[in-house]
Amino acid sequence: MEFLDSHAHLDDDAFEEDREQIISDIKEAGITKVISAGYSLEGSKKAIELSKKYDFIYATCGISPNDIPQTEEELWKVLEQIEDLVKNNDKVLAIGEIGLDYHWNKENIDLQKLAFVTQIKMANELGKPIVIHTREAVMDTVTILKENKVEKRGVFHCCPLNRELVKEALQLGFYISFAGPVTFKNSKNANEIIQMVPLDKILIETDSPYLSPEPFRGKRNDSRNVKLVAQKIADVKNITLEEVANFTFANAKKIFQIKD
Repeated sequence: MEFLDSHAHLDDDAFEEDREQIISDIKEAGITKVISAGYSLEGSKKAIELSKKYDFIYATCGISPNDIPQTEEELWKVLEQIEDLVKNNDKVLAIGEIGLDYHWNKENIDLQKLAFVTQIKMANELGKPIVIHTREAVMDTVTILKENKVEKRGVFHCCPLNRELVKEALQLGFYISFAGPVTFKNSKNANEIIQMVPLDKILIETDSPYLSPEPFRGKRNDSRNVKLVAQKIADVKNITLEEVANFTFANAKKIFQIKD
């Protein structure tokens, strides 16, 4: 049985003291592939470094809405460097994470939108899918995706459990990635949302070191816990864990164009 954690942050400072051991433990636990997601210029560089060091780790590169520069001029400079990183590295699978976040940042909405649209265009030019972060910005996110076609589509990472968003995302051809929050006891509509998404559109992730699933909520997360997310999906859909592992592994290979 193979598992693929489609979104983790192995570069995060939370792993600074024991990163090599954790990565070894992840592989030993049967997590066959991990995608280390960039969210800033520095994070994207670190994700690439890890992908070069470990054969089962891949990377994405992008500037998240919570990490964009303060001015448009600075934004362009950073995005040029992101584009260079993607062009020169075969193990960079997607542009991301990118998107909109009105929970943490409401004072720079126009700049967020500019960064999002520009990185969509970058993904199209480079023939890559995108990895989307959206929080409290559902309608603007959907509107931008409708107005700016994403040629290779992409993934809603740690997808908010919002019926309308999931419905629109699926209609647009995007994949839905579930993380630890679907296991939370106070996640009231998780089962309904999981049932909404067909098996051929589901991915699983940890978003580690954040969002540990039950029963480890509140503790540091890592890719081994992606199995708990998969088990939740299996329970809701009344299928085996192996079936979830197989579908999500195949889905990730397809959307991210993983050859091996």
